[in-house]
Amino acid sequence: MIRQLVRSYILLVAIAIALFTVPVAFSLTEQLRDDTSASVERKTATMAVLLGNGDAASCLALERLAKAYDDDGETRDVQTTTTPECAPPLHRPDRDAALKRALEEGRVTIDWGSSFVWGPELVVTVPAHSADDGTVVGAVRTKFSTDKMTERLWMIWGFRAILAVVVLGLAALLGVVAARRLTRPLRQLNDMASKFSDGDLTARSPVTGPPETQTLARTLNQGAERLDVLIAAQRIFVADASHQLRTPLTALRLSLDNIADGVDDEFVKEDVEQATSEVVRMSRLVNGLLVLARAEAKVTAAEPLPLGEIVQERLAVWRPAADERGVTIALRGDADGRPLVLASPGHLDQVLDNVFSNALEVSPDGGTITVRVERGGNEVRVSVLDQGPGMSDAEKSRAFDRFWRGQGLTGKSGSGLGLAVVKQLVTDDGGTVTLSDAPGGGLCVTISLRAAQRGAV
Repeated sequence: MIRQLVRSYILLVAIAIALFTVPVAFSLTEQLRDDTSASVERKTATMAVLLGNGDAASCLALERLAKAYDDDGETRDVQTTTTPECAPPLHRPDRDAALKRALEEGRVTIDWGSSFVWGPELVVTVPAHSADDGTVVGAVRTKFSTDKMTERLWMIWGFRAILAVVVLGLAALLGVVAARRLTRPLRQLNDMASKFSDGDLTARSPVTGPPETQTLARTLNQGAERLDVLIAAQRIFVADASHQLRTPLTALRLSLDNIADGVDDEFVKEDVEQATSEVVRMSRLVNGLLVLARAEAKVTAAEPLPLGEIVQERLAVWRPAADERGVTIALRGDADGRPLVLASPGHLDQVLDNVFSNALEVSPDGGTITVRVERGGNEVRVSVLDQGPGMSDAEKSRAFDRFWRGQGLTGKSGSGLGLAVVKQLVTDDGGTVTLSDAPGGGLCVTISLRAAQRGAV
């Protein structure tokens, strides 16, 4: 927007300069032509009068005047017809069209040598009339070099061109200052929106600028206050639900364990084990719903976190479970380079736990799970590749839906919320999650996160 305002301002100034400067320059150029033409014609007419007198004194004066003009850089050529006594000291050019019109028709001829501005020289031809009877007795032709006029022309246009460039430069500087001042309220509103997107619900915009932006700032601030109240209410609900739901489920599981330990009937034990597995599944479902509720509330702001350390920490937690099944977990890429990413505290742990859990569940005994950490541009990618059955394109399109479980090995004991939680948490931190086929079979889950600067920690 600032660039558009500056461009518009410069365009208006350029139009104003063109409207006022160019006509003045053309006017000065035309005035220079007229003044020069009048001066040369006046001098040539004076010489024509002397030539027309025909006496010795006039001829001597003509000779001296022609020499004086030659010393000024002008050339005087005289064509005579009835006064040969004035001809020998002067030039006698061949008769041309201009001289013919002067001698035969008595016409003054002015030739600039070019249809555009002027040529190398100005040629003025004036007929000489006899002082006795007024007949044409000769003609005087003056050739005037236009070099000095050309220099003057460059001064006229060059000065205005330099002045225009200076004015446009100043206009650009003033335009930048004015544009930044006009757009400052909008930048403040954008900063507030950015802080909101990062989870800072306390961000507010100053009420400044023109009335329209002040009204918008007040409306956004009021909406932020209302949103903050709603989020606070949701936090309270999540905390209450966490306590109210987890406690009964934990108590129920303990009761079922006690029942299983106190009976010998195999049928009863089987029923108790089924009930216990359902309670465990319900606990997972409740935990997943609570995680989604917290993620949607965005109660924390993203901050720079060491991705490599978090990945290695979560792998250390999951390696014992993998070792029990003979599954190898291999870490590749830039994990040792301490890449930093922007994420909310605790989000990465839950994201990696869900992805590692799914990969371990579908991996065959003795298989390999490959974890790659790669940095590219302004993002850092974590890829988890398993050797399971993979997913079809239709399954990939629904994998992030809540409560959806695949038809293969995935989702046998899950709640169908794992990948939904992963997508919600990663999206809240400004990242993306994609599913693709792993080389040689299996599924590749790629998590892309925003890279943070090293000095941000």
